[in-house]
Amino acid sequence: MNDALSDFQIAFQHIDLLVPRINKGIQVILVISGELKIETASRFYYMEENDLLIINHNQQYQVQGNEQNKVMTLSISDSFMDHHYADYPNQRFECYSREMDLGREEMILALRKLLANVMISYYRQDECYQIEVKSYICQMLLILIRNFKEEGSVIQTIDTEDRRLLQIIDYMERNYDQMITLEEVAKKYFLSTSYLSRYFKQKMGMGFSRYLMNIRLKHSMKDLLYTTDSISQIAMNNGFPNTKSFSTYFKEVYGMTPHVYRDSHTVQKEDSVQSYSKVDATNLIQSSEILANLSLMDVDEQKSYNPTETKYEKLPITLSAHEPMSLHSPNHILIIGEIFELLKEDVRSQILDVKKDLQLKYIGVRHIVSNTAIPPEVETDEVIPTTSPYFNIDSALEFMIKHDLSLFIRVDYIDISRDEEHYFTKIIQFIRHCLQFYGESFVQQWHVMFYEPYYSGVEAKELERLYLKLYEVLKNMLPSIHVGVYMPFSFRKEKTSNHHEWQIENGECIDFIGYNANQNEVIDFKEMAGMKFDIAKDYIKEKTTKLKRYLKRNHMEKPLHLVSWNTLSGNTRYTNGTFFRGALILKNVLDISNDVKTVALWINTIVHEEAEKDQRYRMDGVELFHYLKGKRPAYFALMFLKRLHGEIVAQDTDYVMTRNERGYQLILMNGTIINPYLSIEETFLQKLNKEIHVTISGIPKGDYQIRKHVFDKNNGALYTKWWNLNSKHGMDAEIIDYIINSSRPSLEIFDETIEEDWSFYSYLTSNAIHYFEIRKAY
Repeated sequence: MNDALSDFQIAFQHIDLLVPRINKGIQVILVISGELKIETASRFYYMEENDLLIINHNQQYQVQGNEQNKVMTLSISDSFMDHHYADYPNQRFECYSREMDLGREEMILALRKLLANVMISYYRQDECYQIEVKSYICQMLLILIRNFKEEGSVIQTIDTEDRRLLQIIDYMERNYDQMITLEEVAKKYFLSTSYLSRYFKQKMGMGFSRYLMNIRLKHSMKDLLYTTDSISQIAMNNGFPNTKSFSTYFKEVYGMTPHVYRDSHTVQKEDSVQSYSKVDATNLIQSSEILANLSLMDVDEQKSYNPTETKYEKLPITLSAHEPMSLHSPNHILIIGEIFELLKEDVRSQILDVKKDLQLKYIGVRHIVSNTAIPPEVETDEVIPTTSPYFNIDSALEFMIKHDLSLFIRVDYIDISRDEEHYFTKIIQFIRHCLQFYGESFVQQWHVMFYEPYYSGVEAKELERLYLKLYEVLKNMLPSIHVGVYMPFSFRKEKTSNHHEWQIENGECIDFIGYNANQNEVIDFKEMAGMKFDIAKDYIKEKTTKLKRYLKRNHMEKPLHLVSWNTLSGNTRYTNGTFFRGALILKNVLDISNDVKTVALWINTIVHEEAEKDQRYRMDGVELFHYLKGKRPAYFALMFLKRLHGEIVAQDTDYVMTRNERGYQLILMNGTIINPYLSIEETFLQKLNKEIHVTISGIPKGDYQIRKHVFDKNNGALYTKWWNLNSKHGMDAEIIDYIINSSRPSLEIFDETIEEDWSFYSYLTSNAIHYFEIRKAY
């Protein structure tokens, strides 16, 4: 081994037998072909092609292989680990590819690929191979430390600098099944009994006898699980003085008797590695053969794992500990601008998509009696006119009736005030026409919202007068129609504006209340270059709670409709366009799902901007479709909410789990509030990624099909695809169609047998959503 790589032992070999030994350092074993059986002090590992295993420092093991095996091994010295990783003596790595929890497949793929790269670089020995080898090994160690470390047992945390202590531990490990006494060991190693007792406890943290019992217990576990030996045989074979001593100590450590433990932990029975040799039987394989075999390794280039340090969280979910709750999912208002937009085929197509995938109930329109929507009647001398000013609007309404949709009409103060008499004449004629042609059952579902914003300069009395007139006119024609107001509400003052306090005094004439909640209102992007965005966190939920409290205090509890809202930051022109916000959208709607009747959404960017063409583009709504007519993140985020059904059995800030007739559903979210200007800083964003180790207790035993959808900036975000496929020469239909059709959340399917607790890992990038369906198999 070259001095520059003296901390590493790299080999590609055929293994017939490795005799028992205590491992020094860390050993990575990867089977290229054939089979290996590895026996440690506590269990067996049966390995086949592509299986990977980590043997930890001071871990006893032996190996037996078949005739065809080819194995890669990498040993990393204790001295290298001690020098570069201070916590190394207290850690071990639980990494066996056959027993990986769901969600760690990409990490195992990355370890395999890095190990293959180590071998290729080492055997090719190009100009900078030493740097390459160390780089690959360090990347492997980062993955192990950040994702597979466990607290080391006392048996593994040996003071490796004390040679005599290592010899004593090695002697105990090799002779645990014999009668061993403190006096005998002290004499064997030329120490006094009292000195060895004190020194052992000081170094190992426990007494000699206790440590010996731990070794015996560790070895007995293998016999208990992998053999059919009786309890008395196991006690005798592992050095315990009698069965009672074994059972008592076992119960003290594991909380149950050996009989109960065996019955509840059934595994495949194995025979111990048999050897009549005292030396290893291995053959090194030539470098040319190594490179040929490595080139055939099944490494999926499409699945790449980035070992950047992330936040790590454990998420235990105990289903029996939660009282089931009803699942509430608010309906949506899809704002399309003016009603004539419904005559466009692409708009109709988008509406039908939304109707299918989301909880759509209302179509939001404004300027309902404008000349564009209802043109002036054509003068004619016909007794029965052959034309109708409602021809276009009827086509739109018939589309809505066919698809069980209702109108949510915004009536602006300014529309009425331009010509009050003319406005009321037209709206009366329009409502009468609809009642005549479509009946009360359709029209009575409509919601009409009187709108004048917070910054209104209109006198309060004038606003009050016009609203009450509108209310009276509509109710006289159809008492069951819903007439309400938009209520501006100050988050900080916790009250409505002075111009709108008349609404509180007229509660009996208000059927519902519309309001807005926009995180962007409380952030000045130009002044804030840092990360202090705490005020935006939970803003929509808190504002909704404050509004409800204000209304209750004023004896005016009415249905709420969130008609204008956004997350941080919806204005992608004002920042940089790359800020992915899927989890923020879903979390905000989940947070208020029990408090509101509807949540409004804009159909697409074009309609939204055209509606605001007389003023600077406002961040006052969430759009579902892009310019390219592809689905924006809000669409997919809210689609997951629509798919949830059943009753909620567990819920917290960043997850919700439901139970239904088919099994369970689980949504995980990594909601991250940051300055969107920083979303171009990829290295910074990676620090916001989160790895969650989920353990679910209480799922009935059985076979399940697991469906996992991943929605993040790389799986479903149209902008990422658009950015990667853009060109200064423009895009044609082929490129646009590809972007739209390929921008979807990913789907993976796994078969899982759940015997006890079910655990898995999920690696969530910033504002990612992971959606799981845990379906019972029949």
